[in-house]
Amino acid sequence: MVVSGWYWQALSVATALASGLLIGIERGWKLKEQKPGTRVAGVRTFTMIGLGSGIAGLLGSVGEVVVAAAIAVGMVAILVIAYARALESQHDSTSAVAAVSTVAIGFLAGSGNPALAIACAAIGVALLALREELHGFVEHLDADDVKALARYAVIAGAILPFLPSGHYGPLGAWDPQRLWLVVVLVTGFSFLGYVANRVFGERHGTIATALIGGAYSSTAVTQALSQRLGSKKTAGAEPAGIALATAVMYLRVPVLMAVFATRALLPVSIILLPAVLVAWGAGWWLYRKAPKSDAPAQPGNPIALLPALGFAAFVAAAAVAAAWAEGRFGQSGIAVLLLIVGSMSVDTAIITLGGLSPDAISPLLAAIAIAGTIIGNMAVKIGIALVYARGKGVSSALAMTASVVALLMMIGLAWTQL
Repeated sequence: MVVSGWYWQALSVATALASGLLIGIERGWKLKEQKPGTRVAGVRTFTMIGLGSGIAGLLGSVGEVVVAAAIAVGMVAILVIAYARALESQHDSTSAVAAVSTVAIGFLAGSGNPALAIACAAIGVALLALREELHGFVEHLDADDVKALARYAVIAGAILPFLPSGHYGPLGAWDPQRLWLVVVLVTGFSFLGYVANRVFGERHGTIATALIGGAYSSTAVTQALSQRLGSKKTAGAEPAGIALATAVMYLRVPVLMAVFATRALLPVSIILLPAVLVAWGAGWWLYRKAPKSDAPAQPGNPIALLPALGFAAFVAAAAVAAAWAEGRFGQSGIAVLLLIVGSMSVDTAIITLGGLSPDAISPLLAAIAIAGTIIGNMAVKIGIALVYARGKGVSSALAMTASVVALLMMIGLAWTQL
């Protein structure tokens, strides 16, 4: 649909006005208890700020840059003068910053970006309205929480956007941005589990830890819970935690496929569906049978960078091996390579698959290979549960075996379609 110039201009200015109105409603409600005449700006003023800055943005977009700048600077100057006394007496700059932000949002809308402007306004209103919740969240943070947040911000925000994307290294198998994305995802799963444990861990105990940890490494969860289970006299919720961590792993695979290997997402999802249902059903059954258990200890370092870097190095080596196998053996060799790599880490196999060219291996064969890697990985976890948990790990081993049987049946059915 072709949008005429005047209609788009009207929409842009109207969005600026609506943005000012949204922020003005929130500020007006928040300051409603102040005496009349003591508020610097309310609903009407914020709405006019939005309208005026939207007109300035429109003028700037049609070439009247000097006039647009004069209007914007003038509005900001008036706000600074108006809020100067309020800042001195109340020591609260929220409304002043909100007013200046409204100028910026309105100018953004008027200059031809109404969608981005209204999104910024909505986020601004949410931040203003959630004052108590945000302050309460900050009050519960400690030094380790802030340091963890800072480390992850550097990993995800200060490094990833500046890495090049392309074919580098041996056989052109390395994409620096994709390799660092592996580090971002691995540390992100770890950080997410840390945050969730801080919020829910003490109340939900072993099960919450298993569900959270399963999103990061179901193998690590299986080892930790099996070791704890083997050292206890009676089984608690650990067997259910092991089974549910595996169930989370089955859901994590399609998520990673959607990020790294989209072309094989549909066949993988179809092959995994029965195993997903069996895994969650078995986990839920064990959970219903399990007695209540205390929450585990809080995790240590939530941003384990060295293991993440080691994982990325493993992925880089696997990418070179996959590029070599592609040229030497074709798609059959690649399938075997994915199976070998995935027996140690399903995530690595998925990321390796994503780095291949679309015609290197068919989506169905790739899906079968990934499903085979899951079976190899499950065999390792079943062995861990039986060895570390001893006799008390039989129920969790049986739960994992049931999902493996369902997966084997689907692999056999898919193989007939090749």
